[in-house]
Amino acid sequence: MTPKETETARDPESALPEADLDERITGALVGAAVGDALGGPVEGYSPDRIVERHGGRVHGVVGPWNGDAWRTARPIAPYHKGDGHVTDDTLMTHALIRVYDRVRDHLDAYAITDHLVPDLMTTPRWIPELEAETLPLHRLFLAEKWLVARLHYGHADPREAGTGNIVNCGAAMYMAPVGLVNAANPAGAYAEALDIAGAHQSSYGREAAGVFAAAVAAACAPGATPDSVVTACLALAKDGTRTAIEKVCEEASRHRDFESALLPLREAVAPYDTVGPDYRAPSLGARRPSRLHAIEELPVALGMVLVADGDYRHAVLGAVNYGRDCDSIATMAGALAGALGSPVPDDWSKQVAEASRLDLREPPRVLARVAREIFAKDVRARRSHERAFTTLLGGRGCSA
Repeated sequence: MTPKETETARDPESALPEADLDERITGALVGAAVGDALGGPVEGYSPDRIVERHGGRVHGVVGPWNGDAWRTARPIAPYHKGDGHVTDDTLMTHALIRVYDRVRDHLDAYAITDHLVPDLMTTPRWIPELEAETLPLHRLFLAEKWLVARLHYGHADPREAGTGNIVNCGAAMYMAPVGLVNAANPAGAYAEALDIAGAHQSSYGREAAGVFAAAVAAACAPGATPDSVVTACLALAKDGTRTAIEKVCEEASRHRDFESALLPLREAVAPYDTVGPDYRAPSLGARRPSRLHAIEELPVALGMVLVADGDYRHAVLGAVNYGRDCDSIATMAGALAGALGSPVPDDWSKQVAEASRLDLREPPRVLARVAREIFAKDVRARRSHERAFTTLLGGRGCSA
């Protein structure tokens, strides 16, 4: 095998020891950030264009697509995508963790109004792509700026504020913390993420947020596999989102290497994707509410994790080289592979942390502490309910 081939090959005899909660949370969050940083510089391009630009497939951190001219290449969005910089996917993920740290309980749409929106618009932070300390709001895409416009300035009902926004992966891309707080409870993660995402998205964009959170929760379960994660998603997903996941994962099961899967996975998801073949020039039906369609990013991320059999490096490189919205696809694939226990390469995580000037290990530590507190509250509430219900039954309990 050539060196590049060995990067994508997996040893079927190898088995990782069972990861504990802290390790799964760290793997998911660091894995998501690294996937985000690797995918950022090639976002929006096709696999062929990526090969042309980089002289082959991307196998790690690369520089900006336009080299030193990145500041003026896209005047409307002069972001330093590349060199290991994370994007808004990671910024939003870390912002949601800060909300969990403040609330220290399950979240709902009102927590987005009360805590996330003020965080985005009032507290300056280091923004890697802007190479400056400024408000996170200044980096966000319009679909995320919607949160501030609707909730702060429009005073919309938080549970319905997502209605009317562009339907895309904007809410799904930062829902990994919801799955981690609900580790091993996909149904709980799904319900909580749907509530949170109501402030941001509607239709299949909101559905994808719920299903991605469920996928992360399922990946945290002891003994979880890529197949069990997909099964959990299919048990919860609705409408076009469910069908798209099913079709993409059926195709993914036929492949053992991302190289052969790149075009077939795109063909499998294309009937459900509203953006169309040209990612930078969306079709007329793009981003409109629908029960028949799905965002592209989640089904493809799940497909790449299946192709990789859960291996982090292989899944993320497949997502990155897929192109299109590959920073979000790699964010999701990285979170899932990391939650499954596949190690994130140290050289990648160190390079991304240094380039982004972010401590990638602190957010997992914070969320792990909060997750334990929330679980303890859940246990107390469940036991209280059991006692109350048993009393209603006359103390007889439930028959099996």
